Amino acid sequence: MKARMFGWVIAGFVALTLAIGGTGLALAQGPNGMTGGNGPNGAGYPGMGPGGMMGGSGSYSGYSGMMNGSGPFAGGAGMMGGRGPMGGYATNGTEQPVTSLDQAQQAVQAYLDRYGNANLAVDEVMEFQQNFYAIVKEKDTATKAFEVLVDRNTGTVFPEYGPNMIWNTKYGMMHWQNSSTQPLTVSPEQATQIAGQWLVQNQPGAMTETPDTFYGYYTLHIMKGGKVTGMLSVNGYTGQVWYHTWHGAFIGMKEAGA
Repeated sequence: MKARMFGWVIAGFVALTLAIGGTGLALAQGPNGMTGGNGPNGAGYPGMGPGGMMGGSGSYSGYSGMMNGSGPFAGGAGMMGGRGPMGGYATNGTEQPVTSLDQAQQAVQAYLDRYGNANLAVDEVMEFQQNFYAIVKEKDTATKAFEVLVDRNTGTVFPEYGPNMIWNTKYGMMHWQNSSTQPLTVSPEQATQIAGQWLVQNQPGAMTETPDTFYGYYTLHIMKGGKVTGMLSVNGYTGQVWYHTWHGAFIGMKEAGA
């Protein structure tokens, strides 16, 4: 299991790297970039070295990086050894394939139950060719908290790649200090316009649905011909677009209460 999880983490890191390159997001090398640094770089993004993804203490409320240390939620550890929704992983207990939206929802609920935060609940579940996807919300605020993926082959639940890890200011890997309370400077309407402009250039004929608002960013379903064809996210402070490249073809979806 540990070897398999390490493979997922590496695959996720590769996906992050590819996605970053695809959207033009620049992470500086050196003091505030991928190889080192203790805080947000010049573009407003956390470094990915001693103060960021790969380790160190950084300036993210005690976050110690992807591989180990003290995580951003409920005192959890980092991605490789963690406790807390954004610091670890959980299976459905049997490592059996997940073949339905109901099974995926059960797996995500078990994932949340493991960490004991009664304020978190499954909000929406979607099935794609490559994985299942779910939104987790806060019950008291109704705010979207974070996004997770469910491995189709094993039922393993883990944090979604990309914006969910990098841009989420409350539950993400970077956990910018005190930033989860700062209002977004990009409105939902502006995020929709930005996403529309990106689609005109990259997926002509597609449009988006109403954005789901998370801490630090928005995620929008892409629609074409009346059907979901994918997702993208818009940074709530910079307006940068991050296309989700890891889902594959859309199959179906359900609201958690349905």
